[in-house]
Amino acid sequence: MALSCGIVGLPNVGKSTLFNCLTSAQAQSANYPFCTIEPNVGVVDVPDERLNALARVITPERILPASMSFVDIAGLVKGASLGEGLGNKFLNHIRDVDAICHVVRCFEDDNIIHVDNVINPVSDVETIETELILADMESANKALDRARKAAKSANPAARKLESFCEKLVEHLNTGNPARSFDFNKEDEDFKNAFRDMHLLTAKPTLFVANVDENGASPSKNPHLKSLLDLAQSRGDQVVTVCAKIEEELADLKPDERKDFLQELGLESSGLDRIIKAAFKLLKLQTYLTAGVKEVRAWTIKEGDKAPQAAGVIHTDFERGFIKADVIWWEDFVKYQGEAGCRAAGAIKLEGKEYIVRDGDVMHFKFNV
Repeated sequence: MALSCGIVGLPNVGKSTLFNCLTSAQAQSANYPFCTIEPNVGVVDVPDERLNALARVITPERILPASMSFVDIAGLVKGASLGEGLGNKFLNHIRDVDAICHVVRCFEDDNIIHVDNVINPVSDVETIETELILADMESANKALDRARKAAKSANPAARKLESFCEKLVEHLNTGNPARSFDFNKEDEDFKNAFRDMHLLTAKPTLFVANVDENGASPSKNPHLKSLLDLAQSRGDQVVTVCAKIEEELADLKPDERKDFLQELGLESSGLDRIIKAAFKLLKLQTYLTAGVKEVRAWTIKEGDKAPQAAGVIHTDFERGFIKADVIWWEDFVKYQGEAGCRAAGAIKLEGKEYIVRDGDVMHFKFNV
């Protein structure tokens, strides 16, 4: 399941630096606007200690974690919706991703240029979102025009679609992103029409606050506090990272990283938190398979049932699904594998209606 998260933000907020750390891709990073022009793409592993726990029981030939793609997209400026900066090219790159990771500068540094010459995270967020909303308004107005033409035929469904589009345009016109549009019962029938508009602000969004080495506390960093307050008022999520620290971590060996994080009083790196948060933002989860060949995490959507989960391995598994042996991963470790779980009665046989949990260890029975 190849899903992608686009890294966006104003120029010089640390997007490419974080992307380099995430993917070790060494995308160009410099202190001038539009350093990134064509988007860089990198596939990263989703950190999952459960895989290592299972591997200690089985000692497999390989371990395969879940993965997702990150796309480093050029910095946006005011007027992008009208073609300023990289304009429509930038917006089209955003249109191609499944979710948005919005990097916001929350640090002071006279040596790093800010396009507006002032550090104001709330204003920066508004700049980006305004341009995305303006682009969405163009798309929504086109849909409204089509609906109005169809409504002239006195078709009741077309009139309802016209009413829906009018409400959506008004929602955007008041400065609200499409993802906050409140669908009432009458609007439920138009969710497909909504998706077909491919609105930029309909994409799930995660804010990443880029702070300096001493700026991780909102009580000491007013820029971070203002971003957290904004996100809280809207129900959005913020992950706080320090790009400089992440650069240092990227150059260390795994054991050295652990020691460095302990010295800083951190349980995990900021990048690990970004990856996990982005994975959850896309409403993804993993189930596990464990054997001597491999221990592996398989990516599925939250709420998927057992046959859908089986289909991620192979379509024949879903088509011919019969049952699934399910072990909770902690039981697999506790009872030292499948045989121990069977002896302890820790294996459940589940059918087609079983909703897979994040962390289930599964073995499918099928016939085609």
